[in-house]
Amino acid sequence: MNQIRSVIAVGLLFACAFFTRAELDIRRDAAVNAIEEVMPSVVNISTETIVEIRDPLENLFKDFFGPNWGRRPEQSLGSGVIIDETGYILTNFHVVRRATRITVRLWNNKSYRAQLIGVSHKSDVALLKLVDAKPGEKFKAVRLGPDGDLLLGETVLALGNPFGLGGSVSRGILSSRARRPPTDDEPMALDLSDWLQTDAAINPGNSGGPLINLRGELIGLNVAIFREGQGIGFAIPVKRVSEALSETFTPEGLSGLWLGARFAASTNGVTVTAVERGSPAEKAGLRAGDKVLKINDKSPKNIIEVNRELVLTGNQRTVPFTVQRSGERRDLTARLIPEKEFFNANLIQEKLGVTLRDASPIGATRVNGFFIADVEGDGPAAEAGLKAGYILQAVDGQVPPNLTAAAKLLYAKKSGETVTLKLLVPRGRQIFSATAEVALR
Repeated sequence: MNQIRSVIAVGLLFACAFFTRAELDIRRDAAVNAIEEVMPSVVNISTETIVEIRDPLENLFKDFFGPNWGRRPEQSLGSGVIIDETGYILTNFHVVRRATRITVRLWNNKSYRAQLIGVSHKSDVALLKLVDAKPGEKFKAVRLGPDGDLLLGETVLALGNPFGLGGSVSRGILSSRARRPPTDDEPMALDLSDWLQTDAAINPGNSGGPLINLRGELIGLNVAIFREGQGIGFAIPVKRVSEALSETFTPEGLSGLWLGARFAASTNGVTVTAVERGSPAEKAGLRAGDKVLKINDKSPKNIIEVNRELVLTGNQRTVPFTVQRSGERRDLTARLIPEKEFFNANLIQEKLGVTLRDASPIGATRVNGFFIADVEGDGPAAEAGLKAGYILQAVDGQVPPNLTAAAKLLYAKKSGETVTLKLLVPRGRQIFSATAEVALR
């Protein structure tokens, strides 16, 4: 009887082993699992740019054929990756540069229009937002890897959705954690000294797609392939991506609410990296170096979660913080301020003594800046020699994209401080560049 039982037991063991081997698919490794996890976050991005065609008979043709004569669309394709379930997407700036229309196609072939939220020219990073998603619609988002958690030689995967044909994957290793591409061609000529180098092929159309590790975490943003080298691709490291996000994925950029603080994520959590002078963050007691433990009683793991909470609770205008400083926990409350209500033309007039308007073309020349419509006779600008008709282009070397941003630059200065203004001065049919030092009141 014991022998029979032994034979049965051995038979069962062989049967179990056989079925285990049959059910276990040896093809399913960590790479396959990571790809299946991340691929629903990878999108195709197509753009349309209207290009003006110059023609000696342009005005004549427009009279006959309408104002759209001489305008033709140019299209480009790239990839991107969803970083937040509400529909925020990362891609390369060169993929969407000058685009007049951006269309995003998901892995399931659903298409959405997207809006450019913010860019980092230095890092070649752009942030998009799906604008026609249904209320409450959620999207699969990739996880951002910790800054600096990179292993030389580790397996990496370059994902993309080129040409809208579906997901594309290439596999390789991390060849270098700090490589500068030796070329002057765009988008290579960027101020980045620590691009990631990989031998995973970054095919045409994969620009803006994610470079991930075997944990399925975003460690870089695919940007280019080195044409003169065989099997050499580059990606923007997640550290630089996070820095770009800290400038664009903010309450100011997302909902026009002024907090005046910047954050960064690391393996030690989220910390405050900068606080603007006179901002709600400074008045609330936030300081650079504070570790963010909670926002609205939730513990954020990265800057995306930080700003999501700020935007969600910012509608209430007050946001509770719990931070750690010098080993002590502190409870703080910040009151967010609508930027347009606070930073406006009145503040600029108060500080500079000028009235600004959006600049109009001077003759046939398009200019970037703000038209000085009026100068107070006894104001700071008049004392510095500014006159109506000048164009204000930059404040202390910074080019404000709108009047709200210009007012913010001036607000940060105290009375009596001097700012350097970059100007365009029209004289007859010519335009001259000039600078002026103005003491604020």
